[in-house]
Amino acid sequence: MIQPSLPPTGLFAARPHPLPIAEIIHENYRIKTFIFDGEMAQAQPGQFAMAWLPGTGEKPFSLADNAPLTLTVAAVGPFTHSLHRLRPGDRVWFRGPYGRPFAGRGARPVLVGGGYGAAPLAWLARTQRTLGMLPQVVLGGRTSADIFGTPRFEALGVPVIVTTEDGSRGEQGLATAPVARLLAGGEGDSIYAVGPHGMLHALDALSQQHGVPAQLSWEAFMGCAIGLCGMCEHEDGSLLCLEGPVRDGRSRPVPAMEGGL
Repeated sequence: MIQPSLPPTGLFAARPHPLPIAEIIHENYRIKTFIFDGEMAQAQPGQFAMAWLPGTGEKPFSLADNAPLTLTVAAVGPFTHSLHRLRPGDRVWFRGPYGRPFAGRGARPVLVGGGYGAAPLAWLARTQRTLGMLPQVVLGGRTSADIFGTPRFEALGVPVIVTTEDGSRGEQGLATAPVARLLAGGEGDSIYAVGPHGMLHALDALSQQHGVPAQLSWEAFMGCAIGLCGMCEHEDGSLLCLEGPVRDGRSRPVPAMEGGL
């Protein structure tokens, strides 16, 4: 049975609430991180929020942090380009948090981020460190220009392996290769991943091969976040806004616990 998501609580649960932008960090040629003057205290790593710009629309975003509320946004469409045009002091309206967060235990988790899927992993790594876990991170991208966020992990003392498909930074190849190596060498005992579906399927297969649990965050367009529109239907017919975005892998699934990690 799939554990349902946690119901939203707190300031942003009933209706959208505005927060001003405190700081904007230019991560790379298409990604910016927006740090807001406020927090979504109830949110946990792996959950998402709905961001609304009046006159533009509303879109779901994985949370890069909850205190202060932080979004890492790639400019890939009309809404995200509108976000990228904002400046400190401008306001964005939020509701949430929604979705099923990361959950489970593992002494040596391997955190994997593909492309801009790396956004929530520093928050997850920080949370795991406070629990005595020893995470290590694998970040993958097409080129060196697609890799971002490594200083955040270095500040936490978390080892980072970088892979690029063209070999312009780190190891040449896909992020799955060092993950397989870490698992085979007994250096990792669980997988937590955010990224494209092809990468998540490959990591799910690796978790089965090595007999370790996996927590996989699946990307989908959450039109309503409350299970009504059906736009986030997953491959198995479930709705990711309610039964995701974090799902257990097929190898020794880890039951979700109230309160996530």
